[in-house]
Amino acid sequence: MRNLLVAVTSVLAFAVSTGTAAGAPLPSPEIFATNNTAIITDPADPRLQERLVRFDRDVRGIVRANGGHTTRSTLLDGVFWSSDLQQTTFERSRKFDVTLGEENLRHTASAIAEQFRQESVLTFRFLPANSPSVDAVQVEVDGLTAQQVRTGLLNDAVAREKLGGGSVTLQGKAILIASVDDLPVVRAFVTNIGGDLRKAKFRKGTWEFVGAETLLWNGRSAA
Repeated sequence: MRNLLVAVTSVLAFAVSTGTAAGAPLPSPEIFATNNTAIITDPADPRLQERLVRFDRDVRGIVRANGGHTTRSTLLDGVFWSSDLQQTTFERSRKFDVTLGEENLRHTASAIAEQFRQESVLTFRFLPANSPSVDAVQVEVDGLTAQQVRTGLLNDAVAREKLGGGSVTLQGKAILIASVDDLPVVRAFVTNIGGDLRKAKFRKGTWEFVGAETLLWNGRSAA
C-alpha cells in the first residue's frame, strides 16, 4: 500500500507478551494494502467511507493465484506518511490474513503494489519471540479511534518517520507495527494518544515494505 505502515507499542513496568507460547501455532501472515492513490487530507472526505469490496475480491484473487488463500479480511481506517512525497494522507485499507510462505508472500505483495499503483505494500509474518529473524513487533490496542491516531501522527514528526502511519479497525482496535528498535518512540506515541497499554497485545515477527519494483520469485527478478 502506498504509504501503508502501521505502528507498535509497550509501556510502563508491566508484563507484555511479545511472542507465541511454546507449541502454539503462529497466526497467519498479513498483508496491509489499499487501492488509494489520492492524497486525502480531510477526515470527512466521503472516500473514507468506502468498504473496498471490489478491492477485497481482487486481492483475494491475487492471493489464490500465488498459491494461498485469504482466511480473513479486515477493513481499516488509517493515516499514512510517505517519506518520498513528504505528505500525510488518510485512507481506507484492508488487512488480509493469508496462507502464504515467505517468498509467495513477497511476490503477492509486489503484485498488489503493481496492480493498484502503490508505493509499497506492508507484510508482517509472525515469528517465535526467540527467532533470530525477528525485527518488528505488532501491537493491538483497543479503545482508540482513527481520529486519535490521525491527530497523534500529524502532531508527532518523529512518530511519522519511525512508524509511517497507523490503522484502526471499525471496532476501535488500533493495529500498530514498528521496528523493535523503535519501541521507545511507540511507547510515547501510544501513551500520548490515550491508549491503554495494560490491555495491549504484543507479538513479534518480521515486516517488509514491498514495491512493484522489488518483485521477486525464487530469488530472481520477475519483472
